[in-house]
Order: sequence, then C-alpha cells, then structure tokens
Amino acid sequence: MRRQVRVDHPDYHAGPVPAFGPTDARLLVVGLAPGMHGANATGRPFTGDHAGGLLYRTLHDFGFASSPVSESAEDGLRLIDCRITNVVKCLPPQNKPVAAEVNACNRFLATELETPTVLVALGGVAHKAVVRAFGLRQKAHVFGHGAAHALNARQTLIDSYHCSRYNTNTRRLTAAMFADVFSAARDRLA
Repeated sequence: MRRQVRVDHPDYHAGPVPAFGPTDARLLVVGLAPGMHGANATGRPFTGDHAGGLLYRTLHDFGFASSPVSESAEDGLRLIDCRITNVVKCLPPQNKPVAAEVNACNRFLATELETPTVLVALGGVAHKAVVRAFGLRQKAHVFGHGAAHALNARQTLIDSYHCSRYNTNTRRLTAAMFADVFSAARDRLA
C-alpha cells in the first residue's frame, strides 16, 4: 500500500505517523489511523483533513493548541499539555483498519499510556484499543459518547464519536458535543 502511495503521491509522507505533542502531556487524544490525504500526506496526526479541522479548532478553544488550524507538519502549531496518537500508525488498506493492524500496533499505543491522566478516545475502535492496552475488560468499559471510565486510580478515559466527515455531516457528532468532551477533559485536569 505504502509503495503504491509513494508512486501515486511522491510528495506524501507515506510512512508510519508518529505521535504529536509533548511526551509529558497530561491529555492524550487517541485517533484511529492516518487518513490517506491527511496524516499519511503530512506526517502529523489529523493534519490536512476534515477531522483535523474540528479537532484542532476544539483543542485551541480549550487551550491545548497554539492555533486552531493544522495545515502541515511545518506550520508552527504546538500542542500544549496535549499529545495526539493513532491506534494504527500507517495508512490502512482502503483507508479502513482491520483487527490484525489494530492488534499489531497495540504495543505502540501502550507505550503512550503511562504519562497522561486523561485520555480521549475518538471512536469505538480507539476506545477498545485503549482498554485492551490497559489490560482491562471490554465489558466493564462500554463505549459511549461522553462516557468517562476510570482506568486506574490516576487515569480516566473519556469517549467521543470520531470527528470524521461522516459523523459531522450526519450530525452524529456536532461541534457542541465535541466541545463537551474536551470541556470534561479540561475539568479533570484542573
């Protein structure tokens, strides 16, 4: 897949997309996978795609980003006490991750989980991957938009519908609903 992308789009990053933001951040946002013309192109999570528009605007509104717009990995945007990672590090086939990829990348996700006190999972797949990385039972931590789950005595997981174009266009997720999730995250970090 990556080889073909490099042929079709030689200027794209087309490789594993690293996490973005300070390693000592207290907030960790967990997305699904690099989008074809977003993170796969730019090399930075949620940069250059529709989902990133809502995410970075919301992070900026709550003081977690220096700018409301993320255009490229070289645009000077900084995250403040926030880090963003994806469950799957590389562009998945047909832009849809399969269970084998999620499972193979879970060890990389696990390395991101020690520092943050609040984690925001963008979508059910991200939620399940976080719960798995903590070695917890899925049945005891059921995904639900706005739901908060104690992962241990120090860390909390807050769920959100993914900020995808589909979810925002169908109004499954509105800007106000998304803001409520990050308001809850900010309150827990206060």
